[in-house]
Amino acid sequence: MSESKYRRILLKLSGEALMGDATFGISTEVLEYVADEVKKIIDLGVEIGMVIGAGNFFRGVAGASKGMDRSTADNMGMLATVINSLAMQDAMERRGIVTRVMSAFAMPSVCEPYIRRKAIRHLEKGRAVIFAAGIGTPYFTTDTAAVIRALEIEADLICKATRVDGVYDRDPLLYPDAVKFESLSYREVLKRRLKVMDAAGISLAMDNNIPIIVLDLKKPDNIKQALCGGRQGTLVEGGSEDDGD
Repeated sequence: MSESKYRRILLKLSGEALMGDATFGISTEVLEYVADEVKKIIDLGVEIGMVIGAGNFFRGVAGASKGMDRSTADNMGMLATVINSLAMQDAMERRGIVTRVMSAFAMPSVCEPYIRRKAIRHLEKGRAVIFAAGIGTPYFTTDTAAVIRALEIEADLICKATRVDGVYDRDPLLYPDAVKFESLSYREVLKRRLKVMDAAGISLAMDNNIPIIVLDLKKPDNIKQALCGGRQGTLVEGGSEDDGD
């Protein structure tokens, strides 16, 4: 049986990933697929926390760009992540995965409040934990929230599952000749302004030396194989080079 190199991970999913082939909302087929992939990870003995974006419903930055107050727009986006988290919890529990949703916004009638020590206890008991509502503060993306939660739960790895099989020098969906990186340092990501995570999230990961794997969500077993040492996707970790400044 394969063995994971990592004891505890944080899985970051975009809200858009939950849409499937639609342009809005949640695909039950995608939820079921992700739940199956998560079960494979748990069966390896890996403890898993998750952060899900809200791009399938609402983006705070997009709302602000259209004249909405940024704090209000970001709060709406964080509420949308709760919807996605509850949907994901339902799909996972139907697969027999004991799951807890913990929200940075107090919503006791639908989910637990986020308490770091309680989250770690859930993980230690083998439960999957979905962290909803970002960190409860506007101006922070779910990418940054994922890094913060990963650090708080002492995860060994952040796994960002996307629509493409790694990090490229430009969008491979638009440019067929885009070049894929097998590995990158945090500093290279920042210097090249590559679309891995926002700069705040990458800087935080760099300051705390937590590795990030970016890989294709749609390929079955991709996450499991990466955790077991396969060369899936792109690995972002230390090895920062002197930038000459």
